[in-house]
Amino acid sequence: MDIYIDPLSPDPIYQQIRDRIVESIAAGRLRRGDALVPVRSLAAAFGINPATVAKAYNQLREEGLVATTRKSGSVIARDPGSGPPRPDFTPAWRARLATVLAEAAAQGLADDTLADECGRITSGFTTRTDAP
Repeated sequence: MDIYIDPLSPDPIYQQIRDRIVESIAAGRLRRGDALVPVRSLAAAFGINPATVAKAYNQLREEGLVATTRKSGSVIARDPGSGPPRPDFTPAWRARLATVLAEAAAQGLADDTLADECGRITSGFTTRTDAP
């Protein structure tokens, strides 16, 4: 699992780790059942506190993307082929998406540019069999 974090980014490191894992799932680089790097190993690789990695993994667990057991550690629980999301996912996701798009509109990004960017980004995701 290749993860890049930017220590100078305004985004917290745990959020960067979470976001890179979500992007890897969407792109098909991580699939259901794939093991994640153990918390302590990833923390040591980045020279960060293990609690930071644990926070990212906990967020992914709360979102239903990761499952953790004593036997197998943390593994990917959902991927694009897992079927429709939980019923409570869509309203919260839509609200986050609206905020991100509003940021672009507030900065003056034209509607057609915004739509083109959305298409460009999603074209990098793996083919999904069940679209919501």
